[in-house]
Amino acid sequence: MARVDTAETGRGGGRRDTDSGTGRAGVRRDTGAGIWRARIRRAIRSGSRPGPWKRGPVLAASALLLGLLMLLHAEIPNRIWNLGSLAETCLPWFGLFIPVLLAGALWRRSTSAVVALLLPVVVWLNLFGGLLSDKSHSGGDLTVAGHNVGADNPDPVGTARDLAASGADVLALEELTEEARGTYEKELAKAYPYHTVQGTVGLWSKLPLSDTQPVDVKMDQGPLAATKSADVKMAYNRALRTTVATDQGPLVVYVAHLGSVRVNPRAGFWTESRDRNAQALGDAIATERNERVVLLGDLNGTMDDRAFDGITSQLHSAQDAAGDGFGFSWPAKFPVARIDQILTRGVEPKSSWVMPATGSDHLPVAARISW
Repeated sequence: MARVDTAETGRGGGRRDTDSGTGRAGVRRDTGAGIWRARIRRAIRSGSRPGPWKRGPVLAASALLLGLLMLLHAEIPNRIWNLGSLAETCLPWFGLFIPVLLAGALWRRSTSAVVALLLPVVVWLNLFGGLLSDKSHSGGDLTVAGHNVGADNPDPVGTARDLAASGADVLALEELTEEARGTYEKELAKAYPYHTVQGTVGLWSKLPLSDTQPVDVKMDQGPLAATKSADVKMAYNRALRTTVATDQGPLVVYVAHLGSVRVNPRAGFWTESRDRNAQALGDAIATERNERVVLLGDLNGTMDDRAFDGITSQLHSAQDAAGDGFGFSWPAKFPVARIDQILTRGVEPKSSWVMPATGSDHLPVAARISW
């Protein structure tokens, strides 16, 4: 039997399809209601997605916190585990978080996080941007150098010869042991006719020395300190003062090796001995009458650390004034901090640099100064 399809328009504006073979009929409505429902659902989904300013709130907050930590580092208290000093010691490395946060902001397409990163970028550049350029100049009247030669140095002969070949006019050594002292005196004698050793620190010079004396940086503390004789204290003395006779007049040189620092779970950043030494050294320099002063030594800390305010208020870093880069000196195999310092007053640093590694776990540092 033939199949006939007919169509007629229904009253509801729809379309009625009739199958004459079966008698079934259906209504298909073209009101557009389904289209509008789909559009509404898409609009709701789109509105529920955070926009570029709302994405990455944790990243934005982290960027602001990083910037504030660097900006207000001096306000971080030391009462708990010396967190303030620890943060200031690591301060240059805070900059490593900036590219990490930037990568996260770009991945999340977060405009707010990118804008928030402007704060740590500006603060970091204000603190350390000047160290990214080479500020050294030619010339200078005197080359000074300092090196913690290391008590466990396996090659003191090689270290002494490398230092003698550096051409420094004045050479300060720290962490001298009784066993190695004779080696350094022998190997450096030809290049440096004048020298003095006070406990575990010494100074070798091509120019005459005078008024040499140990400096009490309070290595001892407590009632037992007063019972020790001068000879006993001298055996582990860690600072000296002397005067170098130059063509431009006397130059006072301090050599110091301040106490070590430790990081441990109970005490946090332990700096008690070093801080006490730094305070005593700052007090000694404050009484210095000579206008021209150079401090050479392993201070076991960076000059951003508030523990050295008593020293940095009187002397200024040669590396900051005339160096190229951060001048990291420790540890020798992968330097991450400059704890070996050359600080000056009354003279002008022309250049400052880190010398090649020796057998020590520290790198030697040097500077050229002029009047």
